Amino acid sequence: MFKAHLVVVEDDPDLREVLKESLSREGYEVSVAEDGLSGLELIREVTPDLVCLDVMMPGLDGIEVCRELRTDKAFRRTPILMLTAKGDEADVVLGLGIGADDYLVKPARPKELVARVRALLRRGSDIAPEDQDGALRVGSLEIDVERFVVRANDVRLSMTPTEFEILHSLAKKPGRVFARSELLRGRGGISFSDERTVDAHVRAIRQKLGAAGDMIETVRGRGYRLSDPPS
Repeated sequence: MFKAHLVVVEDDPDLREVLKESLSREGYEVSVAEDGLSGLELIREVTPDLVCLDVMMPGLDGIEVCRELRTDKAFRRTPILMLTAKGDEADVVLGLGIGADDYLVKPARPKELVARVRALLRRGSDIAPEDQDGALRVGSLEIDVERFVVRANDVRLSMTPTEFEILHSLAKKPGRVFARSELLRGRGGISFSDERTVDAHVRAIRQKLGAAGDMIETVRGRGYRLSDPPS
């Protein structure tokens, strides 16, 4: 049976052990690192299925580690869950903007941690090659699910798994308004902080799309939709 391999990078030794035990009990293989530099080396060595990454660490912090991973082709699709003690919106927006898929405010409750990890791993599998519905084309936007490729105006773009999932959901039904909860599958009921997560991802997607980013419209009080270009 496949056992997902996770890497936890956390400088607090007690919390690091709690995280490791909580995830190991769920059947995951867990490797740990105590700081950003050793964590980055460990990630590159074992190529995990998911990374849990503390934001505030001495030396190389979680934001820098996330940025390094997203510039490395081998880890552009690896789900990243950021762990933050502050829950500060600026940290959250920055982390999500550079490619993190989700965040969790410490101290993380084991059940919520496991639920977030499961959801992120499921997102990665949902957009794997077995989701073979071909390429979607909406205006200047092209989404190839089989190859995990997004192009806008014929320019190939790099997307994280969560960004890809959100854009794919919008593109499958242009013009339809999606509530934020629909764009975070596997999360169940979502809180205000989860809504901010969706908003941050949408901002990052718009930025990557450049001029095509205007295709994603905000519907106040409802959610988001991808504009259906006139025929």
